[in-house]
Amino acid sequence: MKKTLCALAVGATLFTPALAMAADVKVYGRAHVSLDYLDDGADYNEVGLSSNSSRLGFKAEQKLENGMTVFGQIEQEINFASGSANDDLEFATRDTFVGLKGDFGQARVGRFDSPFKVARGPVNFFGDQLGDIRNVTRAGNLRFDERNANTIEYKSPKFGGGFNVIGALSLHEDNSVDNEANKDKAYDLALTYKEGPVDFAAAYEHYEEDANRGERDGFRVAAAYKITPELNFGGLYQYLTHDNDADNPDAQVFGVAADYKFAPKTYLRGQVFHRDVDADDANATLLAVGLEHRLDKAVRVYGNLATVLNDENSNLTPWAQGRSNSVGGTRGEDAFGLSLGFRYDF
Repeated sequence: MKKTLCALAVGATLFTPALAMAADVKVYGRAHVSLDYLDDGADYNEVGLSSNSSRLGFKAEQKLENGMTVFGQIEQEINFASGSANDDLEFATRDTFVGLKGDFGQARVGRFDSPFKVARGPVNFFGDQLGDIRNVTRAGNLRFDERNANTIEYKSPKFGGGFNVIGALSLHEDNSVDNEANKDKAYDLALTYKEGPVDFAAAYEHYEEDANRGERDGFRVAAAYKITPELNFGGLYQYLTHDNDADNPDAQVFGVAADYKFAPKTYLRGQVFHRDVDADDANATLLAVGLEHRLDKAVRVYGNLATVLNDENSNLTPWAQGRSNSVGGTRGEDAFGLSLGFRYDF
């Protein structure tokens, strides 16, 4: 693995000057770490260090003679807490794609966040942090916040002021040509609107019967409205169903979130989301509150408190998603966490 990464680094060094002559190439990244105290309500209560969806990437864009633009991206997750300690580290594990855009809209192919996943954006105030909303929207086999491989996506030009339609098809989950599953596609359709104080997204996603975790359908709608330039208030509703209802009962998630800029560089945010499961004593409620201060446009520090209140047959936590420091929850016990974070975008 180390030899592979070294070769890639050498190749990037040799070819970047040549690429730069033809295209606008950018190297970017994010270092996002936190010091956490996690308590599962039973036997585990420890302090740990976490790397939170940290990444390194390359972006390229070039204007063509016909007026269209070709673009591409390669992005890899980097663990800033343990370095290269992950033995299963691969390259291009995050959004990696190539595409064309112009008056017709935008088309791309590769592996990237599904339109359904992106549709949580209006209320993603705790993304990749303790309290991430995915801890209740993405649980068990009812998982839809995915980065699907082998995907073709089309995004329309803006119409009606700020609307876009997005459609995507993931042709197959495995890269192997001898994949025996022939019904493992995923289909997405989304409608978004972003203009002025309004940020809105609605999405539907369907996985076929041979897909990982089985055949399932999901619908999500999220919206946020800037009541004032400082106060942003939003809500989300999600409904999920699985073909195997006996082992995977239907679930709804709904709740509200707010973000308030009470000083020039300081934000206070909070949220409450409830997961309502069509099974006895399996519900859960996520609550989170956070304070963030931006030292600069590229640097921020924050502190978060979050908990999941579990019914007797639920074991969710507020720290399972987007973070390297994680431990499983205990059925019927409330999970609590405190996180002090640092994020640097470069």
